[in-house]
Amino acid sequence: MRNVYLIAGKEIQECLRNRWVLATTLLLAALALALTLLGSAPTGTVGVRALDVVVVSLSSLGTFLLPLIALLISHDAIVGEVERGTMLLLLSYPVARWQVLLGKFVGHLAILTFATIFGYGAAAVVLAATGAAMDPGSLAAFGSMIGSSVLLGAAFIAVGYLVSALVRERATAAGVAIGIWLLFVVLYDMALLGLLVIDQGRTISGGILDALLLANPADVYRMFNLTGSAGVGQLSGMTAIAEASALGSLVLLAALIVWSAVPLGLATLAFSRREL
Repeated sequence: MRNVYLIAGKEIQECLRNRWVLATTLLLAALALALTLLGSAPTGTVGVRALDVVVVSLSSLGTFLLPLIALLISHDAIVGEVERGTMLLLLSYPVARWQVLLGKFVGHLAILTFATIFGYGAAAVVLAATGAAMDPGSLAAFGSMIGSSVLLGAAFIAVGYLVSALVRERATAAGVAIGIWLLFVVLYDMALLGLLVIDQGRTISGGILDALLLANPADVYRMFNLTGSAGVGQLSGMTAIAEASALGSLVLLAALIVWSAVPLGLATLAFSRREL
């Protein structure tokens, strides 16, 4: 595993030089603080816990932003180094291809984890400084949101690696990555909503709907955070959906892990067969 940690350290250093860590952290922190300060303002008059509002707001933010960040830092992880000629140099050392990919994954995930914890954590610190009450249930929901945000990022980092292992040019990888983000984050839910409106419950049963939700890691993340806590579910309006769905928190969490492991395994297989 020493080679994996060395490659992970190399990826972290490169992202530090490219200001990726700073830019990602500041972006998440700025948006999280803005949502926290604006979203928690009316809670005192409607009896809603401020931290529950923050969880709902940041879950919506994470659904759009975290997949984009993950794909941006991972889409050229392989094809970019192949084009620059550094991949051949790296593989001239006694290191296996799976170790290269796993090391990159660990490094990129560490960057995204740091940015998520610091950025979202800053929102909780500011909220606590305002004197807002934080009960154990809200704190547990907030902690679960941070953990699931890391898993969502891991899933799209793995998808980015799969793209990078399959294409031959960086420009193609960038275009495919943006297309994947649009598909999973924007178009999929629009199509699903349109399908449900047209069907009106005649064909699509609860089991089929659960399967369709599991097919999209962004939807899995949204369901996990917006239905995992009673207070958050009531605030987000997802309580009825949670009661009708057979997808519990453990199933949703396992789905996010599978969405990380399967694309990473496929990317490893594609990279092992790729001619450099």
